[in-house]
Amino acid sequence: MNGFFNVYKSSNTNSTFIVNKIKHLVGQPCGHMGTLDPMASGVLPVAVGKSTRLFDYFADKKKTYIAKFKFGYETDTLDKTGKTVKICDKIPDKSEIERALPNFLGQISQVPPKYCANSVNGRRGYDLARKGIDFELKAKTVTVYSFKLLDGENGEYRFEIECGKGTYIRSLARDLGYACSSLATMTELERTKSGAFSITSAVTLDELAKNPEKYLIRPDETLDYEKLFLTEEQTKKMLNGVFEIKIEQGLYRVYSPTEFLGIGKSEDGLLKIKAYVRC
Repeated sequence: MNGFFNVYKSSNTNSTFIVNKIKHLVGQPCGHMGTLDPMASGVLPVAVGKSTRLFDYFADKKKTYIAKFKFGYETDTLDKTGKTVKICDKIPDKSEIERALPNFLGQISQVPPKYCANSVNGRRGYDLARKGIDFELKAKTVTVYSFKLLDGENGEYRFEIECGKGTYIRSLARDLGYACSSLATMTELERTKSGAFSITSAVTLDELAKNPEKYLIRPDETLDYEKLFLTEEQTKKMLNGVFEIKIEQGLYRVYSPTEFLGIGKSEDGLLKIKAYVRC
């Protein structure tokens, strides 16, 4: 079995738990395309079998979230599951927030939350934070494509955020609070899109368990590179390590007469398969 499952992760569920459940269900290696915090819900794409080799070839790695931020306090985890460490009286109104949002668009510098999976001298940030060990995390450059205020009241506002890989929404909440001369903590998070995977077609783990084959998405359907079809003779030579097909620079979805072979790339003007899937 090779392909992808577009799984809907419920809140208070661990991403690794879902991947392990699916691995046991289908009897194949599995992996997800970006973890979600336990309190978060939404789209969790899971690759099955050799499709895990395709992670690096997703051209669209944008993710879209709907998040709620509560102003007036900050926790140690930067979300509602943590302990309150700061409070303030200043609650910004919608106009103040909207004036601050443009400062968070494009490439920005962002310090991850201390409760995160980032490595610090070989140890996870969340392990050190839970033990009360003080440490600093270096700022990273992340990309925010869109940051919109949707609605809100009583100091709690809902946002839609489209961002690139490695962006922490909890850190956006913290930094937006500071930009408004206030404090803010993330109280809800739902990922509505991850690359080609949308929440509108996501399925729960219970639904998936009833009929995995029904929900398996072919790996080539999740990619949008140009298709390249080989003859039977060309396929045999390619699989035997003979590279003689001349192509222009770029990445391709490569097919034999009977199956999807994988992702091909031009090297020195000749086609080579960089990620074999074969399904």
